[in-house]
Parts: sequence; C-alpha cells; structure tokens
Amino acid sequence: MGKKRYSPDFKLKLVNQYRLGTAVSKLASEYGISEVTIYKWIKLYAPVDSDVDMTKAEVLAIQKENERLKQEVDILKKAITIFATK
Repeated sequence: MGKKRYSPDFKLKLVNQYRLGTAVSKLASEYGISEVTIYKWIKLYAPVDSDVDMTKAEVLAIQKENERLKQEVDILKKAITIFATK
C-alpha cells in the first residue's frame, strides 16, 4: 500500500482541533490516522520561537526555497563563465 499524502490544510485542521482540546486518540480513530503521525504534525506546526510568528513547516519551506535559489545562482554563474569566454 502506498503512502497517503495529506494536504497542509488538512494537517492544520487536525492540529487546530487538538489545540482546541480534542484528544489525539480521538482524532486518530476518527480520521484513521496514527497517533504518531498526528503528534508529528503537532510538532511541525508548533511555533518555532516566541519572537517569530512562524511554524517549523514554514521554516522548512523557506529553507527549501533558499536551497533552490542557491542552485539557480550557481547555474547562472556557470553560464556567465561559459558566455564570457566566447
């Protein structure tokens, strides 16, 4: 059986229900998701720092985008050296 994928909105919905007082065990049985998975989502969408209003998921998304941009810059630098020698 393949790995199920859940949208960030669905994950946030469950995390918000947990924050409103619904037990993880109840959420797990209601939605058919393991408790471990729900706890991972709770950790993922917890605020990273009290000074910054960002979750771990948002930080990871920014890091991923940053890495992609670094790769693009490296490609452009290589292209510049190729065209500069012609």
